[in-house]
Amino acid sequence: MSTGTRVFVARLAGLPVFDPNGDQVGRIRDVVVALRIGTDAPRALGILVEIQARRKIFVPMSRITAIEVDAVLLSTGTVSLRRFDKRPGETLVLAELLDRRVTLLDGGHEVTVVDVAMEQTRTDWFVSKVAVRQGRGRRRNELQQVAWDEVTGFSLDESDQGAANLLAVFEKLRPADLAGVMHDLSDKRRGEIAAALDDERLADVLEEMPEDEQVQLMAGLEDERAADVLEAMAPDDAADLLGEMQPADAARLLDLMEPDEAEPVRQLLAYSDDTAGGLMTSEPVILGPGTTVAEALARIRHPDLHPSLAAQVYVVRPPYETPTGRYLGTAHFQRLLREPPSTLISAAIDTDIDPLAPEVPLAEVTRHLASYNLVAVPVVDSEQRLLGAVTVDDVLDHVLPRDWRESRSSRDG
Repeated sequence: MSTGTRVFVARLAGLPVFDPNGDQVGRIRDVVVALRIGTDAPRALGILVEIQARRKIFVPMSRITAIEVDAVLLSTGTVSLRRFDKRPGETLVLAELLDRRVTLLDGGHEVTVVDVAMEQTRTDWFVSKVAVRQGRGRRRNELQQVAWDEVTGFSLDESDQGAANLLAVFEKLRPADLAGVMHDLSDKRRGEIAAALDDERLADVLEEMPEDEQVQLMAGLEDERAADVLEAMAPDDAADLLGEMQPADAARLLDLMEPDEAEPVRQLLAYSDDTAGGLMTSEPVILGPGTTVAEALARIRHPDLHPSLAAQVYVVRPPYETPTGRYLGTAHFQRLLREPPSTLISAAIDTDIDPLAPEVPLAEVTRHLASYNLVAVPVVDSEQRLLGAVTVDDVLDHVLPRDWRESRSSRDG
């Protein structure tokens, strides 16, 4: 693709944006257009670019010098870094137009929007084509392209828009990035995406959202679905979310969860959220002293294991579910890498760093991690049974401002 040709917006999603010096500014997340009266083609106003810390900024179309196959080039490195704030009359193509049900003027057939194309004139960019598909599910017909003025229905408030095509565009996004995309959507659109995500994916995304958005999104789910999503979350994240809800709502969802999934969450809810017990996860990597180094390394290679939890394993006497038998020590993965594979893990444990009690306050947990350069620390009860582990990311979530995920400000004119 190059400037002056037809550009389909879904293909722009995720492309890097570079300034004239070749430095990457960010990545495209959407295109902002202004819908117009009647069948006049919408004007493309600019692109929504995600920069550091998941902040999204607006870059006018006039700043774009080229749209290539693998990148978008800007004419200047000077752009406003104010967070994008959608204005009245503006529409996000991917977030709001994809999956919309519209009607073909020729024949009156209802179709689903799969993509939108824009083209450049001498002075502006305009939406020129709409890629649509007739039917739904297995009965979908072939994709076809029609001119913007050959369909009607974009100005209507879509009551059942769905989210399949939007999710297809962003399917490779990390949960934190998808949470950022959802932050800019309307409550209705956010609910549609939540309904389309499977439980595990939605759980991952929820863990990356601000607390108020978590509670709002969960409130829009059926109770049975909400309980399933809580079961898919890490127990500490589920406890944090339930702790933000009304007590009656939290109790109702806990009762709907499977007992073995709800129990660790109930245990975490018993602690204040600003203590080691309230911060910890109850599912660190726990092994017995007779485990070999090779077996331990195989456990921490699991792709779903968070890096901070994979940095060490905790060695205990049976039972191996929290609360475990007596805590013996921690084996750090760097030490494991230096040991022969057949060595028992009991020979590689570190007993010099003391574990924390669940009542230890957040400030002391923070000092403990910083003093010993740790990414996680075990938490034990008075009988030295392992209850869980506090990771550095758990601490950061609590010491940073509550709105650190969403520093809001308006866009320059």
